[in-house]
Amino acid sequence: MLRVTDLQSGYDEVTVLKGLNFEVQHEVYAVLGANGAGKSTLLKTLAKFLPVTGGSISFYDEDVTRTPPYILAEKGLAYVPQEENVFPDMTVRENLSVGGLIGKRSKEERLEEIVELFPDIADRINQKAGSLSGGERQMLATARALMQDPKLILLDEPTAGLAPKYVDNFFSRIEEIHKKRDVSVMLAEQNAVKALEISDRVMLLRLGKIVSIDEKKAVDIDKLREGYRI
Repeated sequence: MLRVTDLQSGYDEVTVLKGLNFEVQHEVYAVLGANGAGKSTLLKTLAKFLPVTGGSISFYDEDVTRTPPYILAEKGLAYVPQEENVFPDMTVRENLSVGGLIGKRSKEERLEEIVELFPDIADRINQKAGSLSGGERQMLATARALMQDPKLILLDEPTAGLAPKYVDNFFSRIEEIHKKRDVSVMLAEQNAVKALEISDRVMLLRLGKIVSIDEKKAVDIDKLREGYRI
């Protein structure tokens, strides 16, 4: 689905990602690491919100290294940033409608599925997004991305700062998105324990380099210590 070769990226003159090589299949793929490891930079680069300064990105065997973000979205890759991920002055319904501009199925058909998947935001369908709690905003941002009918969704630190009840709820929704909606998920996350519960494979990232890529059953506390330098 997604193949990354010798990927380099960063900010201005600072190189953050230093020659990453990996593939994402039809799975839940977790990217773990300490603050500053390069997790968010990786997802922003894959979504084309940061320039690729070296290497290549292939999506379904098509080179998308220089493809603009809106074209990549049309090809089936959705991205949910950690912050500023909803339109606060628009209602929940209007936010979802924006996501529905991409995709071939009717908006109403997709909206029915979203309402079933995220009942918390369905109850607030006519509220302004800016009035939602942090957890509800994160669900709305993910729901809007799903309105695009993506093949792969990139989630950047989706549970950062959320209350525990929303954390458990959100991880349950991620499992549902993958299993019932048949969408692959690449998840950058600080909560290693919860991410390991739902992931198929795990990348440990440290200072812009890959420490390891393993099936989740092979990731133990010693490997996490190595990745986080505990």
